[in-house]
Amino acid sequence: MTNTQFNALESLSPVLAAKEGAMIVRLRELKPFNKNAAEDLIRQEHGLHPDDVYLKPGRIPHIWCPGCGLGVVLTTFIDALRRKKLPVDQCAVVSGIGCTGRVAGYLDMDTYHTTHGRAIPFATGLALARPDINVTVFSGDGDLFAIGGNHLIHAARRNVNIKVICVNNFNYGMTGGQVAPTTPMGAKTSTTPLGNAEPGFNLPYLARASGAVYVARWTTFHPRQLAHSIAQTFDKKGFTFIEAIAPCPTGYGRPNKLGAGLDEMRYYREMSEIRNGADPAEAAITLKGKILVGVFVDVERPDFMQNYTETILKKAQPGGRANEKGQAA
Repeated sequence: MTNTQFNALESLSPVLAAKEGAMIVRLRELKPFNKNAAEDLIRQEHGLHPDDVYLKPGRIPHIWCPGCGLGVVLTTFIDALRRKKLPVDQCAVVSGIGCTGRVAGYLDMDTYHTTHGRAIPFATGLALARPDINVTVFSGDGDLFAIGGNHLIHAARRNVNIKVICVNNFNYGMTGGQVAPTTPMGAKTSTTPLGNAEPGFNLPYLARASGAVYVARWTTFHPRQLAHSIAQTFDKKGFTFIEAIAPCPTGYGRPNKLGAGLDEMRYYREMSEIRNGADPAEAAITLKGKILVGVFVDVERPDFMQNYTETILKKAQPGGRANEKGQAA
């Protein structure tokens, strides 16, 4: 049946046309993409939201899944910048690979999306070269504690002046929901369909043991506390660590029957226990168990640059101990 015949039949009897099993597809006229018009629209709309001063034009809406907690964590970071009145030209964000690593692409400041697991060494070099700016590492549990774990413990040991925000969603969300170093015992992932047989890292305990001067954990149900903790780290000299527990309904929530993102938020509300000053050794997480949150560590000790200056640089100056007879210059 030709298009003309079908149109005539449909005009006379839509039912008869349906019985004939005929179908016609009317194509919409395609218009070429107008780059200039698109850029003009972005310029017109950017600035309508108060957070736009910190966000790259045209990057919102984001690419994260419905129910993902990363948008909440990004907003709390922006809130902390606003609270401390930090201009974007005094801040830098370094991220690794993964869903959390995409944060660097949304912030309108100096940001660096580095290779997998290498966010902290990159940030270390940046912090040493530019001690006048605030350097934040924004990455996920897999990037920071699996392939990047060795860098994290030594940066904390050295007390390098960087601020680490680790978004923990208990799996490798971007690459298919595989088991991660924080996946609780018994939890199901795409690579542990019968349940995880390995214990997960207790991140606050590991950070404290490695030497971090500030350690906190909050969930995305606690955005105000999370923003307050991030703001506090901007006033700390040395290595700080904040764990932000966030839902991943697609990769972690679904196989473990935790429900949608809103259901995981209800779980955080019901199962979180705020205990500021608690021993991080007690902060281990179990599948569907209680979550200990709060500020666990807030201490002072010399940072890397202070120790390096006192131990090396002063002695290397003329008249210093390094120029004494019998010692290397």
